[in-house]
Amino acid sequence: MTDPLYLDFNATTPLLPEVVDAMIPYLREHFGNPSSGHVYGKRAKEAVEHARAQVAALLHCDAKELLFTSGGTESNNLAILGLTRAHAGSRTFVTSVVEHPATSGPVGALEAEGWKVERLPVDRNGLTALPSELPSACFVSVMHSNNETGVLQPIAGLARLARAANGLMHTDASQSVGKVPVNVRALDVDALTVCGHKLYAPKGVGALFVRSGLELEPYLLGANHERGLRPGTENVASIVGLGVASAIASKTLEAEAKRVGLLRDRLFQLLSDQIPGLGVNGSRAPRLPNTLSVRFPRVTGSALLAATPTIAASTGSACHDGHETASSIILAMGLPAADVEGTVRLSLGRMTTEAQVVEAAAALVTAWKQLTR
Repeated sequence: MTDPLYLDFNATTPLLPEVVDAMIPYLREHFGNPSSGHVYGKRAKEAVEHARAQVAALLHCDAKELLFTSGGTESNNLAILGLTRAHAGSRTFVTSVVEHPATSGPVGALEAEGWKVERLPVDRNGLTALPSELPSACFVSVMHSNNETGVLQPIAGLARLARAANGLMHTDASQSVGKVPVNVRALDVDALTVCGHKLYAPKGVGALFVRSGLELEPYLLGANHERGLRPGTENVASIVGLGVASAIASKTLEAEAKRVGLLRDRLFQLLSDQIPGLGVNGSRAPRLPNTLSVRFPRVTGSALLAATPTIAASTGSACHDGHETASSIILAMGLPAADVEGTVRLSLGRMTTEAQVVEAAAALVTAWKQLTR
C-alpha cells in the first residue's frame, strides 16, 4: 500500500538526510559524555558547542545565550517558570487566548498559585490584539506563530510594550524557526523557544534563548549541565542534528519560504476553484508560508480527511468520546462553530512538490463533492 501524501509538516518534520548523516557518528564511535575530561568526552563537548553556534547563528544571538532542552514544551516551561521564579515582578502574567498547551499549561499552574493572568484576545484573522499598555513589571508569553492557522503574531510590538512596562517577554517560536526569519535582536525578546522536530531535526531536542545577563531559575534539579540551568547529560547526537538543521535553514530560508509559499497559494487556488464558499483562517494576517488552514463548507474536517485516505493532514477540531468539537483556537477568532468544524490544516514542507499539491487538491475536491452531493 502506498503511503498517503504528507501535508502535516506543522505536526512534525522528517529528518533531512544531512541531519541523519551528521548524527550517526555520535550514535556510534563518538559516544562520549560531554562532561568527561578524556578525549571521548571532549569530542562530544566540541560537537555540542559547534551545534550551539549553528543554532545561535540562525537566531542572531550569542552562543552563550542558548540552552539545549528536550524540546519546545520543556523550553516553554523553563522560560515561564524559570523567569517568574527568578524575578520578583508583579505576579501578573500576560498571554493570549490562542496559545499551545506547552504555554497555557505552565501559565495555568501559575494562575493556580495565585497569579493574575490576563489573556489577550485575537481578531477575526487570529492576530493578538496589542493593548495600549501592559501592567507594570509583568511577564509576557505569546507564541510567534500559531500552530493551527500559521498566523504570525506581533511579537516585536508586544516586546516594546513589555520593555516600557519594565516587564519580561518570552515567545514560543517552535513553528517559526526555520520557516521565516527569527531574529531575537530585532524582536527584542528576553527568551525564545526552539523545537527541533519542527525544522527537520530529531524529536526530543530543542533550545531556549535567554538574553545575556538575565537570571533564570531551573525547575529541574541535578548536576551543572547547561550552566546549571538544565541538568542531565546532553543528547549529543540530537543536538548535532539540530545544529545541522539550523545551518541548512540559515542558508536556504529565503528561497524555501518563497517556494513553499507559492505551492501553498497554488493549493488554495485549486481548491477554491472547485469549492464555493471555501474560507481561509487568518487570510488577511501575515502567515507562515507553508500553512493553509481552510474551512470546507457543509462538512466536518474529520469526515473530509476520512474520505481522503491518500492525504495525511490535520483537522481544526478535537474528538472526545465520539463527539467532535471545534478548535478553541479558531473559535477564539469569532467564527461560527458550524464553520470552524470544517477546518483542515494543510501544512507543506521541504519535500512537498507541485505534483503533490495538484494531486492533493484533486483528492480533497473529489471527497468534498461526494460528501455534499
